[in-house]
Amino acid sequence: MKIAVLYGGTSKEREVSLSTGKGIIQALKKLNHDVIGIDFNPRDLNHTMEHIQDVDLVFIGLHGKQGEDGTVQGLLELMGIPYIGSGVLASSLAMDKSKAKQIFYMQGIPVAKGKTYGNHELQKYIIDDIKNEFELPFVIKPNQEGSTLGLSIVNDQEEIERAVQTAFKHDFEILVEEYVKGRELTCAVIGKQGGEYSLPVIEIIPKSEFYDYESKYSQGGSEHICPANISEELTKQIQEYAVKAHRSLGCETYSRVDFILNDQNEPIILEVNTLPGMTPTSLYPDAAKAVQMTYEEMLEKFIKLTLEE
Repeated sequence: MKIAVLYGGTSKEREVSLSTGKGIIQALKKLNHDVIGIDFNPRDLNHTMEHIQDVDLVFIGLHGKQGEDGTVQGLLELMGIPYIGSGVLASSLAMDKSKAKQIFYMQGIPVAKGKTYGNHELQKYIIDDIKNEFELPFVIKPNQEGSTLGLSIVNDQEEIERAVQTAFKHDFEILVEEYVKGRELTCAVIGKQGGEYSLPVIEIIPKSEFYDYESKYSQGGSEHICPANISEELTKQIQEYAVKAHRSLGCETYSRVDFILNDQNEPIILEVNTLPGMTPTSLYPDAAKAVQMTYEEMLEKFIKLTLEE
């Protein structure tokens, strides 16, 4: 097949996307597909449209805004070009952490207490309200951003103003959540709509205090234990929550769902990643490997599922 891979982009996760794109392109070539790699720039859409108008399929290897949030998916749908992964609405909802949390809550999936604030509100009001609503420690982060960019763990009220300003540098809305300390777990989901299933749960042990940008993408920044050393009952519950979260947003083909296991052994959902990383240190390929699925076989499975849809 003739497949275009969109990678790079202009978001703050560009470097991660470059690595993801490289991995996908190499694997698709090994599978003997005719591959076109496109370093996507939303300010030069003519270049992208010129190169993808006669392809059979598009593989989106972008991360963050203008790639993972439904905008590129909308462009491809307007052009009538099939692509791998979730559609416009699911991509947009998953990127909007506040909206996604509301849906998870309605589906009975445990979420952390949180509140969203917009940059149209006075900063003094936001800071005062945070002090009234949340007990230390808590998390302040951009509502629509990935890879923990702009995220602060606030341990002292004197840190609130700086954390709010940092988060607003990344987005026009910020999300404040209670800080849930516990074990980092993630669960990959795969399958066509109605027949999705989960791969083995992975526990992430970051080398730093929490699973930050460096832990995610630096070689040796974190340890991945797959399958996670948790009970069979808890594994089943997390896998069921992951599939339910995937379905509730309307995701397609594949996603990765992140959780924190709190002190009460309760999995708290963090987010759904509709375009999870596919770098050499990424979690989704690790989960596939645990069920004897190579990187190339995983991508071929995505292609097959997309064509079936």
